[in-house]
Amino acid sequence: MPRLAPSARIDLHVHSTHSDGTETPAQVVRRAQEAGLDVVALTDHDAVSGWEEADRAGRERGVVVVPGLEMSCSVGGASVHLLGYLVDPTDPDLLEELGRIRRSRDGRLRRMVDRLAEAGFPVSWEEVLQQTSAGASLGRPHIADVLVLRGRYPDRDAAFADVLHSSSPFHVAHYAPDPRRAVELVRSAGGAAVLAHPFAAARGRAVPRELLGDLVEAGLAGIEVDHRDHDGTGRDLAGRLATRHGLLPTGSSDYHGSGKPNRLGEHTTQPRVLSALLERTGGQLLGASP
Repeated sequence: MPRLAPSARIDLHVHSTHSDGTETPAQVVRRAQEAGLDVVALTDHDAVSGWEEADRAGRERGVVVVPGLEMSCSVGGASVHLLGYLVDPTDPDLLEELGRIRRSRDGRLRRMVDRLAEAGFPVSWEEVLQQTSAGASLGRPHIADVLVLRGRYPDRDAAFADVLHSSSPFHVAHYAPDPRRAVELVRSAGGAAVLAHPFAAARGRAVPRELLGDLVEAGLAGIEVDHRDHDGTGRDLAGRLATRHGLLPTGSSDYHGSGKPNRLGEHTTQPRVLSALLERTGGQLLGASP
């Protein structure tokens, strides 16, 4: 394992064009360097396809890349997002589940586009695909990008507040695994699982607190404490739960390029926390050593 300097600046949650970010993995790594980050984790939704490009860029720019992903889960009607770090990208069970999620995402997204087009919104499936890179994990932000491009909304947030909200009549659900199953898959693939922004109430229903104990029993390693979508109460609660359950507290930006206002490095993770994640997985970071 590389030695992490006590002063290393670490952002463990960013997205690229391999899911709903607006910048390629290489561009994200360049932005991370410009933001003064030493370590960045590429955590695209339900995809590991951007790792190789991020690795090359990290080696060129002296930025350590943590290979990761963000799994879309659901329990009791609540959306739960799970970050998985340092998994084996060839693990057959994990790949099968990620493939199932992406196939369901694609189908539901096409149905949403059809519903919107029938209602007179300026969007087509061909235009949505033009907003994505080959093999990307598709999501509602790609519909939002078309509606913004066509002048229907000023930005993604406005589109999500209206027709792309989960309570919208245009919304279509997609398959999402139980988060306990997702934790088990990440662990069996040799990785460490961290619960992402669990108390971001603005996104919809917050993660049920009683679920946390089940996830800890399943092998949850950490919880995202410092995140833009956590208010002071949410951060305090996440911090207390981390202490109570012996979870590693992380902090990150959830950067999406121009898709969200989040800034790289606006929240960071302590080097000792990343070192502990590495110890739990025996995994290797990509790129250069800070």
